[in-house]
Amino acid sequence: MKEIRVAIAGVGNCASSLVQGIHYYAEQFDGNGDAADAIGLAHPLLGGYAPSDIRIVAAIDVDARKVNLPLEEAIFAPPNNTKVFQGDIPRDGVSVRMGNVLDGVAEHMNDYPEHQRFVVADEPPADQQTVERLLADSGAEILMNYLPVGAQKATEFYAECCLNTGVSLINCIPVFVVSDPQWGERFRSAGIPCVGDDVKAQVGATIVHRVLTRLLYERGAKIDATYQLNTGGNTDFLNMLNSARLGSKRISKTEAVQSQLEVPLPPDKVHIGPSDFVPWQQDNKVCFLRIEGRGFGGVPLNLELRLSVEDSPNSAGETIDAIRCCKLARDRGLAGPLEAVSAYTMKHPPTQTTDAEAWRMLEDFIAENERPAGAYTARAEQPARAHGAE
Repeated sequence: MKEIRVAIAGVGNCASSLVQGIHYYAEQFDGNGDAADAIGLAHPLLGGYAPSDIRIVAAIDVDARKVNLPLEEAIFAPPNNTKVFQGDIPRDGVSVRMGNVLDGVAEHMNDYPEHQRFVVADEPPADQQTVERLLADSGAEILMNYLPVGAQKATEFYAECCLNTGVSLINCIPVFVVSDPQWGERFRSAGIPCVGDDVKAQVGATIVHRVLTRLLYERGAKIDATYQLNTGGNTDFLNMLNSARLGSKRISKTEAVQSQLEVPLPPDKVHIGPSDFVPWQQDNKVCFLRIEGRGFGGVPLNLELRLSVEDSPNSAGETIDAIRCCKLARDRGLAGPLEAVSAYTMKHPPTQTTDAEAWRMLEDFIAENERPAGAYTARAEQPARAHGAE
């Protein structure tokens, strides 16, 4: 039976949406593998892999309400508060194991009620050898990094575990590993494909801001200033109340938008980032976006947008493709950062492109790597094409 064996670090809302989605879409395919109703999937089948081919084989967290709990229960445990769209998750024998806290928990969260914050389990933190043994024993091929924003040391800890076990990393948070040349080269030298950094939601604040920015530029308008303010009530927003954890997040989101302009805006004319934690919003994220510019004849134009989305399912819409593309890369012997996949699914990829170009790159990547194995020539050591394909 073909399957994609995936481990998860951080059993939060994003992990919950991914696990729910795997089982939700399993019910949307008939016995021939055809999608009867695949709303929400850009690729119902990707390289021959359906979402139901993804199997979660290991899970790691540090919260007392999740550690040692079966995964199908842990994804609904506090402080998770994302929408439940697939509550019937079959038991598969995977229990959440204790991870290593390091810088994964912000101290200020202790000032909030238990149902809103992390509660660290009273267990010894897992050392590198323990995590590597878990990855090896589970047969994991890919590790999803869903740690909190600002978890630099913890992310690097799990990246090292991946390098030592041959496991691919899909880095969904704004800690720069895949887009860092030194880390990227380490994965390439180890013969391991990776995807990152900082997942770009299916239809989220960043991609909408990028597309609108590019639209004005390509239509000849001049953007003078812009902001993007976001509010939400999940642990991601609570965690980001600590501004010290936001350095890479602001860089990731700002560069994602600035990259759509030939001449970036001055720093004092662009403000992009989280704004506030509103508990009753739960996993609903609201984006307030404004672009001020000038059109023909220098006449002013202003654009204002309010976008409301369920944050975590929005991210799963991209990670479910990133997982299957990463599996294709492993099947074909590719190594290092997968630039096309990262450009399409991530805010801070190794190479920024327009979203239209990223889509073309991804489709080229899928078409090339889903060919029969006999028609394939590995090129892990070859330089990327001019537009950034692997």
